[in-house]
Amino acid sequence: MKHLKLTLIAALLTTAATAAPLPVVTSFSILGDVAKQIGGERVSIQSLVGANQDTHAYHLTSGDIKKLRSAKLVLLNGLGLEAADVQRAVKQSKVSYAEATKGIQPLKAEEEEGGHHHDHDHDHEGHHHDHGEYDPHVWNDPVLMSAYAQNVAEALIKADPEGKVYYQQRLGNYQMQLKKLHSDAQAAFNAVPAAKRKVLTGHDAFSYMGKRYHIEFIAPQGVSSEAEPSAKQVAAIIRQIKREGIKAVFTENIKDTRMVDRIAKETGVNVSGKLYSDALGNAPADTYIGMYRHNIKAMSEAMKK
Repeated sequence: MKHLKLTLIAALLTTAATAAPLPVVTSFSILGDVAKQIGGERVSIQSLVGANQDTHAYHLTSGDIKKLRSAKLVLLNGLGLEAADVQRAVKQSKVSYAEATKGIQPLKAEEEEGGHHHDHDHDHEGHHHDHGEYDPHVWNDPVLMSAYAQNVAEALIKADPEGKVYYQQRLGNYQMQLKKLHSDAQAAFNAVPAAKRKVLTGHDAFSYMGKRYHIEFIAPQGVSSEAEPSAKQVAAIIRQIKREGIKAVFTENIKDTRMVDRIAKETGVNVSGKLYSDALGNAPADTYIGMYRHNIKAMSEAMKK
């Protein structure tokens, strides 16, 4: 009888151990949502940079170092999105980590669509202040997000092998949703004449979307939202908006709106609304797919004006 009781207790403890969700830390909110969609109830997600917060302006805190040390897995975007202090803290924490952009062919920071990448070197040695050689905003292409999600699933399986079937099933469902997101985006943008597919945003976060759907994005700031544009660059953008009759002018949820407001005022164009560039927001933009659908609708409607 005693032996049976001990066996039951051991079985209950095993169940409790497997029921405890895997503590995962992600570097920013969009990656946090992807991990949540695939990890479901088997994971507990904390993001260092939350909704409506700017990853580019983020500074590591002592609380974040504690979060990293108590995690079983850390997920990073990679391609230079995370600052050097974050990368260093992750390595020093000795916790397993993975990069969601592994194996994805990135755009070079100077290959921005429409030739509107603005130089934001701070050291004048040809090294970009924030991200370096590559544009890290891969999430703005839902086709590439399929591989991004696959990398997240593989990292979760490595950290929690018992959940393999569960994670694979959820990954398959999520990849189907991403496929639908891409076909809906394609349909929405194809309905806009090519000459009208032009959008002004606060910083250069949408090049992957531009390449995928043949949209020209114009931005006063470079790939990092911390880069300051020169008066000459702003004047050139104002001239272009007037000359080409661009109507789709947007602020971003992570940025001070003053620069875009000023450009809109000087060109006589109304600000069309707000886009979610580098962070989730409130519902319906509280998931990656919800955020992307909001951006598709807002942009395609503004372009048609």
